[in-house]
Amino acid sequence: MSKAVKKRPVRASKDAAVRFLEFYYPIHYKAGVRVEDAMRGQDLGRHQVAILWLIHSEGEEGRRIYRKEIERLLGSWFEISSAAITKAIRSMGASPLNLLTLEEAAHSGREKVVILTREGEIFVKAMIGRGDMFIRRIIATMSEEEIEQGLHFFKRISEIIDELE
Repeated sequence: MSKAVKKRPVRASKDAAVRFLEFYYPIHYKAGVRVEDAMRGQDLGRHQVAILWLIHSEGEEGRRIYRKEIERLLGSWFEISSAAITKAIRSMGASPLNLLTLEEAAHSGREKVVILTREGEIFVKAMIGRGDMFIRRIIATMSEEEIEQGLHFFKRISEIIDELE
């Protein structure tokens, strides 16, 4: 059951949306892409790091996820073809990376399950560590109140976007 999105009162500033919009690209590119770059390191592309994040955050035990689920979730973040997803997964499963294996699902020979290898688990831990270090640099000069407000804002935006989908 999903939570209803609370509507703002009509008296909200008429230019509030434009003011938010003016921050969108600076936040997306100055912060978001730089966090992503810190996490992916030198070995992976943007789609690959997103796939690993999906396995970690949405997968069973943070280790395994159906390939179709990756396609569904990644498609909400990027314009990406099924073939490009397959290519990204296969390249992470091949040497020298060896981060993933691709197996048939027990319930269907056509459905595939993407599973982190031991090397993949180590890589994801390091990836999260790099992201953590970068974000620590961002929040180092913030007060606890500012950090809590920022977390609350991101949580609310995420909830609202989920409701819009």
